[in-house]
Amino acid sequence: MSYTNKDSRLHTVREIATIRDIVESGAALFGAKTAFLNKAEKGGDYFEIDFNTVKKDMEALGTRLIDLGLKNQPIAIIGENCYQWIATYFAVVCGVGTVVPLDKELGREEIYNLIETAGCKAVFYTGTYADYFEDYAIDHKFRIDAYFDKHRGEDTPWLNLVRQGESLLAGGDRRFLDVSLDPDEVKILLFTSGTTDSAKAVMLSHRNIAANVISTSKIVQLREDDRGLSILPIHHTFESTIGIMVLIYQGCSVAFYEGLKYVLKNLEEAKCSILVGVPLIFESIYDKIWKQANKTGKEKALKIAIKVNKGLKNIGIDKSRSIFKSVYASFGGNLRLFVTGAAAIDPNVVRGFQDLGFEIVMGYGLTETAPLLTGTPDFGNRYKKAGSVGPVVPDGEMDLADVNEEGIGEVIYRGPNVMKGYYNMPEKTAEVLKDGWFYTGDLGFVDEEGWLYLTGRKKNVIVTKTGKNIYPEEIEKHLMQIAYIEECMVYGEDPEDGSDDTIVSVQVRPNYEKIHEDLGENASEEQIYDLIKRKIAEMNLQIPNYKRVRNVTIRLSEFVKTTTKKIKRHQNR
Repeated sequence: MSYTNKDSRLHTVREIATIRDIVESGAALFGAKTAFLNKAEKGGDYFEIDFNTVKKDMEALGTRLIDLGLKNQPIAIIGENCYQWIATYFAVVCGVGTVVPLDKELGREEIYNLIETAGCKAVFYTGTYADYFEDYAIDHKFRIDAYFDKHRGEDTPWLNLVRQGESLLAGGDRRFLDVSLDPDEVKILLFTSGTTDSAKAVMLSHRNIAANVISTSKIVQLREDDRGLSILPIHHTFESTIGIMVLIYQGCSVAFYEGLKYVLKNLEEAKCSILVGVPLIFESIYDKIWKQANKTGKEKALKIAIKVNKGLKNIGIDKSRSIFKSVYASFGGNLRLFVTGAAAIDPNVVRGFQDLGFEIVMGYGLTETAPLLTGTPDFGNRYKKAGSVGPVVPDGEMDLADVNEEGIGEVIYRGPNVMKGYYNMPEKTAEVLKDGWFYTGDLGFVDEEGWLYLTGRKKNVIVTKTGKNIYPEEIEKHLMQIAYIEECMVYGEDPEDGSDDTIVSVQVRPNYEKIHEDLGENASEEQIYDLIKRKIAEMNLQIPNYKRVRNVTIRLSEFVKTTTKKIKRHQNR
C-alpha cells in the first residue's frame, strides 16, 4: 500500500509555483519587515535587510547580469553563508539562467571540474576563494562579500553590479522584470555530496523547490517573529530550502552566522528562535548541557527539574523557560525550535530536548527531492515517535519496495518535488526514476499511523552467507551509546579463513576526553583498545549473535565526510 498525508490538521498556506513567487509575495505581504540579517564586518553588529530590499536587489542584479549577456547561461556560486550569496541565487534562478551552487568544502580542482561540467559562463565567489579564480579562465567572475556596508558606500564588485542594475531599471530596462518563468524548466544544477557514489548533478526546477516549501509549511507553522540562524552549507537544499526559503515564505527572518565557534554568540546577538542543523550538532549541544550540569554538581537538580516540568506539562502548564532559565540563556534566550535532518538523530536526544521545553522537528529527504520527503508535524506526537522521521509530506506519495519479512523495504516516493534527473547521466537517472517513482536507496518501515522509521541505506546492508540482513546503522546506534566512542562506522568483511560467517567489523574514533577522564591522561593505546573492546563485548550481549561486532579497529584520523557531516563509507574503508 502507498502512503499519503491528508491530515485534517494540515496548515493552510498560499500557493506559489516559483522561487520568484516567494520573493515577490514576500515583498507584497511583509514589505519593510526584516528578512535577513548580515554584518558589515566580522565581529560587528548585525544590520537588517527587509523584504522590499531583497526583491529590489534581485531585480537589479538580475537586470545587470542579463545586460552582460548571461541570459540562459549556467552561473556558479560558491562561498560562505551570507546575504549576497542568497540574493545572487535569487537573481540567477529567477530570470537570468541556471544556478549552480557549489560546495565550499571542495578542493580547487574539484571546483574547476564541476564548473566546467555544468558549462558555467560566470562564477560568483566570496573572498576566501579569490586566489582560486584570479587566473581561472571563465567569461565572467564576480566577488561577493560575506561582510559589507549596509549603506552601500563601498566600491565592491557585487554592490556595483546592483547599482548598475538599478540604473538600468530606472532607465526602463525590463528584460529581467518581464521574464516569464516556466515552473517545470530545469533552473538549478546541484551536485550531490556522493556518500556512496561519485558526484552527480541533480536537475531541479522552480516547482520542485516551491512545492517543498509549501509542503513543509503545511506541517510546520512558524511564528511571525521567528528568526533562524543560517549555519549549514548554504549550497545544500536542506539549508537553502528548509533553513531559508521556508522561513522567508512564512514571513520570518534569517541571520547569517560567522562560523561554528560563533554560533552561541550569533544566536544571542541576532535573538534567533530557530536553529536548523544536523544530528551531530544537536547531539553535541545536548551532551554539553549534561556535562556542564555534571561539572557544576547540578546533574541531580536538573533531573528533578525535568521530572517536575514533565508533570506540569501533563496538566497543561509549561514553565520550561523559567525552570531551565540558565539552559535557555546559554542559547541566547530566544531559541525554541530545532530542525534536524540529513542523518538519523538519537531518539533520547529528541526526547531530552523536549523535556527541557524545546520543540524539535525531524525530517528526511534527499537532494533529489528538493529535499523534504517526510517530516514530523507540529500537531503530531513527536515525543512518542522520537525515532521516526514522520509521515510523508502532504503533496507527495510514499511506498516501500521489496518489503522483507520484517516489514522493511526501500523507500520510494513520487511528488512535485522530485528532480528531473541527473545532468547528462540518463543511465543513472533510469536507475532511480522508475514509472514515476523515485527509488531513494534508503530502507525503512512504516507504522500503523503512516510514520516512517529508517533502518539504513540499501547499499550499506551486510548480507550474511546465510541470507540474513544486517543494517550497519542499527548497530552504530547501539555503539554510540558507549561513552568512550566518539564516532564509528560498521561494515562487513569476508573471513580470511574462508568460513561461512560474515564478520561484522567496526572502525572507532575514541572519545579521548572521556577516556582520559576515566583512565588518566597517560592511558596507553593498548589500554584504550581493551576498554573499547570490552564495552563493545558488553553491547554485543544486547543484540542477536549474527549482528555482533567481531572485529574492532581504532581509527586515529577523522572520517571523510560530506558537508552535512555524513560519513562517506566508500572512502573510509
